[in-house]
Amino acid sequence: MRILLVDDEVQLTEPLTRVLTREGYQVEVASDGATGAELARQGGYDLLILDWMLPHQSGLAICQEIRRQGDVTPVLFLTAKDTLDDRVQGLDAGADDYLVKPFELLELLARVRAQLRRSATQKTPNPETHLHRDDLELDLDNQLAYRGGRTIELSEKESTLLEYLMRHSGQLLTHSEIYQHLWPTGEKPSSNVLAAQIRLLRRKIEAPGEVPLIHTVYGKGYRFGSGGESSSSSCPD
Repeated sequence: MRILLVDDEVQLTEPLTRVLTREGYQVEVASDGATGAELARQGGYDLLILDWMLPHQSGLAICQEIRRQGDVTPVLFLTAKDTLDDRVQGLDAGADDYLVKPFELLELLARVRAQLRRSATQKTPNPETHLHRDDLELDLDNQLAYRGGRTIELSEKESTLLEYLMRHSGQLLTHSEIYQHLWPTGEKPSSNVLAAQIRLLRRKIEAPGEVPLIHTVYGKGYRFGSGGESSSSSCPD
Protein backbone atom coordinates (compact mmCIF):
# COMPACT_ATOMS: atom_id res chain seq x y z
CA MET A 1 0.00 0.00 0.00
CA ARG A 2 1.38 3.40 -1.00
CA ILE A 3 0.77 6.46 1.17
CA LEU A 4 1.54 10.07 0.29
CA LEU A 5 2.22 12.18 3.38
CA VAL A 6 2.19 15.95 2.79
CA ASP A 7 3.23 17.99 5.82
CA ASP A 8 5.86 20.67 6.43
CA GLU A 9 6.56 19.68 10.04
CA VAL A 10 9.70 17.52 9.90
CA GLN A 11 9.36 16.65 13.57
CA LEU A 12 6.07 14.96 12.61
CA THR A 13 6.81 13.48 9.19
CA GLU A 14 10.06 11.72 10.15
CA PRO A 15 8.73 9.65 13.08
CA LEU A 16 5.38 9.11 11.36
CA THR A 17 7.12 7.83 8.24
CA ARG A 18 9.16 5.41 10.36
CA VAL A 19 6.04 4.09 12.08
CA LEU A 20 4.06 3.69 8.86
CA THR A 21 7.01 2.00 7.15
CA ARG A 22 7.33 -0.39 10.10
CA GLU A 23 3.64 -1.22 9.61
CA GLY A 24 4.47 -2.32 6.07
CA TYR A 25 3.36 0.74 4.10
CA GLN A 26 5.37 2.45 1.37
CA VAL A 27 5.48 6.14 2.31
CA GLU A 28 6.43 9.14 0.18
CA VAL A 29 6.75 12.54 1.80
CA ALA A 30 6.31 16.07 0.44
CA SER A 31 7.06 19.09 2.62
CA ASP A 32 5.12 21.70 0.62
CA GLY A 33 1.79 21.89 -1.14
CA ALA A 34 3.12 22.36 -4.67
CA THR A 35 5.22 19.19 -4.51
CA GLY A 36 2.39 17.32 -2.82
CA ALA A 37 -0.08 18.39 -5.50
CA GLU A 38 2.26 17.24 -8.28
CA LEU A 39 2.75 13.83 -6.67
CA ALA A 40 -0.98 13.49 -6.04
CA ARG A 41 -1.69 14.27 -9.70
CA GLN A 42 0.64 11.47 -10.76
CA GLY A 43 -1.55 9.07 -8.83
CA GLY A 44 -0.89 5.50 -7.79
CA TYR A 45 -1.44 6.10 -4.08
CA ASP A 46 -3.83 4.19 -1.84
CA LEU A 47 -4.12 7.00 0.71
CA LEU A 48 -3.26 10.71 0.93
CA ILE A 49 -2.47 12.16 4.37
CA LEU A 50 -2.57 15.94 4.06
CA ASP A 51 -1.81 18.80 6.39
CA TRP A 52 -4.23 21.68 5.80
CA MET A 53 -1.82 24.61 6.10
CA LEU A 54 1.13 24.12 3.74
CA PRO A 55 3.61 26.37 1.91
CA HIS A 56 2.66 27.25 -1.70
CA GLN A 57 -0.62 25.29 -1.81
CA SER A 58 -2.95 24.21 0.97
CA GLY A 59 -3.95 20.63 1.63
CA LEU A 60 -7.54 21.73 1.13
CA ALA A 61 -6.69 22.94 -2.39
CA ILE A 62 -4.91 19.65 -3.16
CA CYS A 63 -7.97 17.69 -2.07
CA GLN A 64 -10.33 19.87 -4.11
CA GLU A 65 -8.11 19.55 -7.19
CA ILE A 66 -7.91 15.77 -7.22
CA ARG A 67 -11.65 15.48 -6.61
CA ARG A 68 -12.32 17.75 -9.61
CA GLN A 69 -10.21 15.36 -11.67
CA GLY A 70 -12.33 12.40 -10.59
CA ASP A 71 -9.65 10.93 -8.30
CA VAL A 72 -11.34 9.01 -5.46
CA THR A 73 -8.18 8.15 -3.49
CA PRO A 74 -9.04 8.36 0.24
CA VAL A 75 -7.86 11.59 1.90
CA LEU A 76 -7.09 11.94 5.60
CA PHE A 77 -6.51 15.45 6.95
CA LEU A 78 -4.02 15.98 9.80
CA THR A 79 -4.45 19.55 10.95
CA ALA A 80 -4.47 21.94 13.86
CA LYS A 81 -7.66 23.52 12.49
CA ASP A 82 -10.17 22.15 14.97
CA THR A 83 -13.39 24.13 14.74
CA LEU A 84 -16.63 22.58 13.53
CA ASP A 85 -16.60 24.89 10.50
CA ASP A 86 -13.09 23.69 9.63
CA ARG A 87 -14.17 20.04 9.81
CA VAL A 88 -17.20 20.69 7.67
CA GLN A 89 -15.13 22.59 5.11
CA GLY A 90 -12.58 19.78 4.91
CA LEU A 91 -15.20 17.07 4.47
CA ASP A 92 -17.08 19.16 1.92
CA ALA A 93 -13.83 19.50 -0.04
CA GLY A 94 -13.80 15.73 -0.45
CA ALA A 95 -11.80 14.51 2.56
CA ASP A 96 -12.74 11.08 3.92
CA ASP A 97 -11.47 11.60 7.46
CA TYR A 98 -10.18 14.40 9.67
CA LEU A 99 -7.79 14.10 12.63
CA VAL A 100 -6.86 17.12 14.75
CA LYS A 101 -3.28 17.67 15.94
CA PRO A 102 -2.03 16.64 18.41
CA PHE A 103 -3.32 13.10 18.00
CA GLU A 104 -2.71 9.67 19.45
CA LEU A 105 -0.59 7.46 17.21
CA LEU A 106 -2.79 4.41 17.77
CA GLU A 107 -5.84 6.34 16.62
CA LEU A 108 -4.02 7.54 13.51
CA LEU A 109 -2.96 3.99 12.61
CA ALA A 110 -6.53 2.76 13.11
CA ARG A 111 -7.85 5.47 10.79
CA VAL A 112 -5.16 4.71 8.23
CA ARG A 113 -6.12 1.02 8.27
CA ALA A 114 -9.80 1.91 7.87
CA GLN A 115 -9.14 4.13 4.87
CA LEU A 116 -6.82 1.59 3.25
CA ARG A 117 -9.48 -1.10 3.63
CA ARG A 118 -11.84 1.23 1.82
CA SER A 119 -9.24 1.86 -0.87
CA ALA A 120 -8.60 -1.87 -1.33
CA THR A 121 -12.27 -2.77 -1.61
CA GLN A 122 -13.26 0.22 -3.73
CA LYS A 123 -14.45 -0.81 -7.15
CA THR A 124 -11.68 -0.68 -9.71
CA PRO A 125 -12.75 1.17 -12.87
CA ASN A 126 -13.86 -1.24 -15.55
CA PRO A 127 -11.27 -1.10 -18.36
CA GLU A 128 -14.13 -1.51 -20.81
CA THR A 129 -15.79 1.71 -19.64
CA HIS A 130 -12.71 3.76 -18.63
CA LEU A 131 -10.40 4.52 -21.53
CA HIS A 132 -7.00 6.25 -21.33
CA ARG A 133 -5.22 7.47 -24.43
CA ASP A 134 -2.41 10.02 -24.35
CA ASP A 135 -3.45 12.50 -21.62
CA LEU A 136 -7.18 12.00 -22.11
CA GLU A 137 -9.47 9.82 -19.99
CA LEU A 138 -13.01 8.83 -20.97
CA ASP A 139 -15.57 7.62 -18.42
CA LEU A 140 -18.29 6.02 -20.52
CA ASP A 141 -20.57 5.23 -17.59
CA ASN A 142 -20.94 8.92 -16.76
CA GLN A 143 -20.32 10.49 -20.20
CA LEU A 144 -17.36 12.46 -18.87
CA ALA A 145 -13.85 13.08 -20.16
CA TYR A 146 -10.85 14.34 -18.19
CA ARG A 147 -7.91 16.29 -19.56
CA GLY A 148 -5.57 18.96 -18.22
CA GLY A 149 -7.16 18.95 -14.78
CA ARG A 150 -10.66 19.69 -16.07
CA THR A 151 -13.84 17.64 -16.29
CA ILE A 152 -15.54 17.64 -19.70
CA GLU A 153 -19.24 16.85 -20.02
CA LEU A 154 -20.19 15.00 -23.19
CA SER A 155 -23.45 14.32 -24.96
CA GLU A 156 -24.33 10.69 -25.65
CA LYS A 157 -23.31 11.02 -29.31
CA GLU A 158 -20.05 12.79 -28.40
CA SER A 159 -19.23 10.06 -25.91
CA THR A 160 -19.93 7.34 -28.49
CA LEU A 161 -17.82 9.10 -31.11
CA LEU A 162 -14.91 9.69 -28.75
CA GLU A 163 -15.02 6.08 -27.57
CA TYR A 164 -14.80 4.84 -31.16
CA LEU A 165 -11.87 7.13 -31.94
CA MET A 166 -10.00 6.20 -28.75
CA ARG A 167 -10.49 2.46 -29.19
CA HIS A 168 -8.93 2.81 -32.65
CA SER A 169 -6.18 5.23 -31.67
CA GLY A 170 -3.61 5.72 -34.44
CA GLN A 171 -5.85 4.18 -37.09
CA LEU A 172 -7.46 5.93 -40.02
CA LEU A 173 -11.22 5.70 -39.61
CA THR A 174 -13.10 6.46 -42.80
CA HIS A 175 -16.21 8.62 -42.93
CA SER A 176 -18.33 5.59 -43.78
CA GLU A 177 -16.94 3.57 -40.85
CA ILE A 178 -17.72 6.33 -38.40
CA TYR A 179 -21.19 6.90 -39.86
CA GLN A 180 -21.91 3.18 -39.57
CA HIS A 181 -20.83 3.19 -35.93
CA LEU A 182 -22.73 6.32 -34.91
CA TRP A 183 -25.89 5.59 -36.91
CA PRO A 184 -25.99 1.80 -37.33
CA THR A 185 -29.70 1.68 -38.10
CA GLY A 186 -32.17 3.97 -39.72
CA GLU A 187 -31.62 6.85 -42.10
CA LYS A 188 -28.12 8.36 -42.14
CA PRO A 189 -27.86 12.12 -41.57
CA SER A 190 -26.39 14.49 -44.13
CA SER A 191 -22.63 14.45 -44.71
CA ASN A 192 -21.94 17.66 -42.79
CA VAL A 193 -23.39 16.27 -39.54
CA LEU A 194 -20.29 14.19 -38.84
CA ALA A 195 -18.05 17.19 -39.47
CA ALA A 196 -20.15 19.20 -37.02
CA GLN A 197 -19.89 16.45 -34.40
CA ILE A 198 -16.11 16.34 -34.79
CA ARG A 199 -15.91 20.12 -34.53
CA LEU A 200 -17.94 20.19 -31.30
CA LEU A 201 -15.90 17.37 -29.79
CA ARG A 202 -12.61 19.09 -30.63
CA ARG A 203 -13.74 22.27 -28.89
CA LYS A 204 -14.36 20.29 -25.73
CA ILE A 205 -11.29 18.07 -25.54
CA GLU A 206 -8.67 20.34 -27.16
CA ALA A 207 -8.21 23.48 -25.08
CA PRO A 208 -5.89 26.25 -26.34
CA GLY A 209 -2.28 25.18 -25.97
CA GLU A 210 -3.07 21.47 -25.74
CA VAL A 211 -1.79 18.94 -28.26
CA PRO A 212 -4.50 18.20 -30.86
CA LEU A 213 -5.86 14.66 -30.64
CA ILE A 214 -8.36 14.44 -33.52
CA HIS A 215 -6.76 14.81 -36.94
CA THR A 216 -8.52 15.16 -40.28
CA VAL A 217 -7.26 13.03 -43.15
CA TYR A 218 -8.78 15.01 -45.98
CA GLY A 219 -11.07 13.11 -48.28
CA LYS A 220 -10.83 9.97 -46.16
CA GLY A 221 -11.71 10.36 -42.49
CA TYR A 222 -10.10 10.94 -39.10
CA ARG A 223 -7.26 9.68 -36.97
CA PHE A 224 -7.03 9.95 -33.17
CA GLY A 225 -3.83 10.42 -31.18
CA SER A 226 -1.16 12.94 -30.28
CA GLY A 227 1.16 11.55 -32.96
CA GLY A 228 -1.29 11.80 -35.83
CA GLU A 229 -0.15 15.07 -37.38
CA SER A 230 2.51 13.71 -39.73
CA SER A 231 0.07 12.44 -42.35
CA SER A 232 -2.99 14.50 -41.49
CA SER A 233 -4.12 17.86 -40.28
CA SER A 234 -5.84 19.06 -37.12
CA CYS A 235 -7.34 22.10 -38.81
CA PRO A 236 -11.11 22.55 -38.62
CA ASP A 237 -13.11 20.58 -41.16
